[in-house]
Amino acid sequence: MRKVRLWLNYAGHCLSKESHAIQGGKNRDIKFHALFGLIHHPEKGWVLFDTGYTPEFYRATRYFPNKIYAMATKVQINSEETVTAQLCLHQISPEEIKHVIISHFHADHIGGLKDFPNAHFYCSEKAYEEVLQINKTWAFTKGILPTLIPDDFGSRVKLVEEIALSSIHPILGQEYDLFRDQSLMLYDLPGHARGQLGLRLQTEKKEYFLIADACWLKKSYEEMVLPNPIVRLFFDSWKDFKTTLHKVYQFHQTHPSAVIVPTHCEATTSALVSNDLDLDAL
Repeated sequence: MRKVRLWLNYAGHCLSKESHAIQGGKNRDIKFHALFGLIHHPEKGWVLFDTGYTPEFYRATRYFPNKIYAMATKVQINSEETVTAQLCLHQISPEEIKHVIISHFHADHIGGLKDFPNAHFYCSEKAYEEVLQINKTWAFTKGILPTLIPDDFGSRVKLVEEIALSSIHPILGQEYDLFRDQSLMLYDLPGHARGQLGLRLQTEKKEYFLIADACWLKKSYEEMVLPNPIVRLFFDSWKDFKTTLHKVYQFHQTHPSAVIVPTHCEATTSALVSNDLDLDAL
């Protein structure tokens, strides 16, 4: 794989029950950090993987029925924690971000899309179709808040199935070489959300596989432990989720040196995130 540089950090968090995130978990609230990745590509420049929360979430959930979403998740985000605030702190302007990869359209992954006016957006065809077709009144039940999506999204979106070089990975299945140079490899990880994508990349030090919400805690892919069945009410497909999880489990078994990063697994991400933008640390 062609090497890139990577920085990971959080842009806010919500709360979830550990007993929901994994079977056998404790009946306690745990933080689900909204992880984002900043990637520097040798030619393409700055690339974001997801955008975390912004205070726009509060405006989007001010009234019912969307307010139910806020009541259930208890999101915490302030202006200093947003991706744009963190980038500006390190002398990177939002206008310099030319590429944003969207793992899926849940609010904790797309909350900052409007902050990047010059970016192309990359997502799967299935994920985008759901956004176009979903009933806006009840979209929150699928984790989608349409007002977080830029008005000109349709003119800036690029579907990975149409632009990427496609092949088949022996374990993960459909593989999309986003920039056609073996630097950023995308994979279908459906189940939790329709059309969810994961990202595999290589830095000078390690291989990373950012799996979004293919599972929430690392014990799931290490030992094939499912979440509490109650969460299937909010998943796009429980069957697809289990199939995806098994693929991640197999990948872990055959690629033990690769760092698998579930977005919300603090036990994984706490050792990877940093407030200092050091692109050579990971």
